Amino acid sequence: MNQNETRQLGDSGIQVPKLTFGGNVFGWTVDQETSFSLLDALLEKGLWFIDTADVYSRWAPGNKGGESETIIGKWLKQSGKRDRIVLATKVGMELTPEKQGLKPQYIRQAVEDSLRRLQTDYIDLYQAHRDDEDTPLAETLGAFDSLIKEGKVRAIGASNYNAARLQEALETSEKNGLARYETLQPEYNLYDRQGYESALEEVAIKHGLGVINYYSLASGFLSGKYRSKEDAGKSPRGQGVVEKYLNPRGLKILSALDDIADSHDATPTQVALAWQIARPGITAPIVSATSLQQLEDLVKATQLFLSKQEIAELNQASAW
Repeated sequence: MNQNETRQLGDSGIQVPKLTFGGNVFGWTVDQETSFSLLDALLEKGLWFIDTADVYSRWAPGNKGGESETIIGKWLKQSGKRDRIVLATKVGMELTPEKQGLKPQYIRQAVEDSLRRLQTDYIDLYQAHRDDEDTPLAETLGAFDSLIKEGKVRAIGASNYNAARLQEALETSEKNGLARYETLQPEYNLYDRQGYESALEEVAIKHGLGVINYYSLASGFLSGKYRSKEDAGKSPRGQGVVEKYLNPRGLKILSALDDIADSHDATPTQVALAWQIARPGITAPIVSATSLQQLEDLVKATQLFLSKQEIAELNQASAW
């Protein structure tokens, strides 16, 4: 990947590569040692934008949240490479019944906890992990604005907001002279298009937001590894993937990915990501890997250019 080929996160001035690496795997499906080798490789291969959250990976047996940030923090301290990565994390999901939401007092507590775990004094992109309708937007944005003024955060973003609330948040920032959400993190991939394209896409493009979408490979379905009900056993989340995606539309999408992948000597993963990277308004889809081999596949996606005809074929196969 051309190290110089970057995209800007909204109007933040922060430049990032064409893919975001999802740090939810650290301390969950990969241990600390593997995480360190993945982080070293990410830098070496030009994928230096890392997205995590305070809640990762609370859902894994024996975890309580903060595991991913802690591993990244240890790596940052050991490697001394803080200035070579763009680091994103999030606040708002439930860590404990008392630790959740977007009230100013909690944001202030949560950011200090994240900074301590990450062993850094600033976060490049701090995101509201989900909307908190019980807290006035002006209060939440005011708290984020203060963190930017204090130098603890460079830019802020929104994840899992609907279009109306995102629009309202942007208007609130403008009206009150507060920092605005520069990025949006929605669910989006070749199969799950409607949620984003029906309303959020218009808001994001109109306001020039950076879009870093999650589930960009539909929980692995778009990699082509789940093609029959028998494939459900291939991973812990396989059953859910097969139930949701293995249907006529899903198979039609896989067939189009296969055809285009064959003509480029590429993989379905690379084609599915290249389609997103080429989508107007998408900045850097979020991807994860648990091995250096998988990482290689992701890097190649940033170098794959699809023709207008190929993009049209994928659009048609996945039309909603």
